[in-house]
Amino acid sequence: MSEKNGTPATPAGSTGPRPEPLRFFGTTWVDHGNGYTARRIAVAVGSLATAAASCLVLRFAYEGIQIAAIGSFVTVLVVVMFAVCSALAFRHTWDAFTKRPDPDRHASLRSLLMIGFVGSLLAYFFRSLIEAPGEKLHREEYEAARKQHQTRTTRRTGNPTKKRRRD
Repeated sequence: MSEKNGTPATPAGSTGPRPEPLRFFGTTWVDHGNGYTARRIAVAVGSLATAAASCLVLRFAYEGIQIAAIGSFVTVLVVVMFAVCSALAFRHTWDAFTKRPDPDRHASLRSLLMIGFVGSLLAYFFRSLIEAPGEKLHREEYEAARKQHQTRTTRRTGNPTKKRRRD
C-alpha cells in the first residue's frame, strides 16, 4: 500500500473502491508513480504534435478548396465552421475533465466534436500540463467512494447495550 499526499491507495486484497483507470495513465494517477510524469510529458507532446499535424491536414484541405475555386463565401464558411467547431470541442472536452458529461448531450455533439477535433486535442494538451486529463474528477469521485466505504465499514468499539444512558 503506497501513500502520497495522505491518500493511501487501495490494497490489492481490499474490498474497498478501486480507482478508475484513465486513458494513457491507467491507475498511476492515484499515487503518481510508475512513470506518471513521463506519461504526462508524452501525452502533452503527443497531443500537441497530433494537433499540429491536424492543422497541416486542414491547411491542405483549405488549399484544395482554393484550387477548386468554388468561391470565397464557401471558403469562409468552411473556415468559420472548423473554427467554431474547434472552439466548442475545446470547451466541451475541457469541461469533461472536471465533471461527467451528460451522455445524451455528448451523443448529440459527437459529430461536432469530430469536426472540431483540433480543439479537443488542444484541450488535452493544456490539461496534461496541469495534471493527467480527468485526474481531478476521478480523484474527487475516488476520495468520496473511499470515504463512504470507510464510514460503512468502520465498526463501533465496545458493546452498545452496556452504554450508559444520559438522564
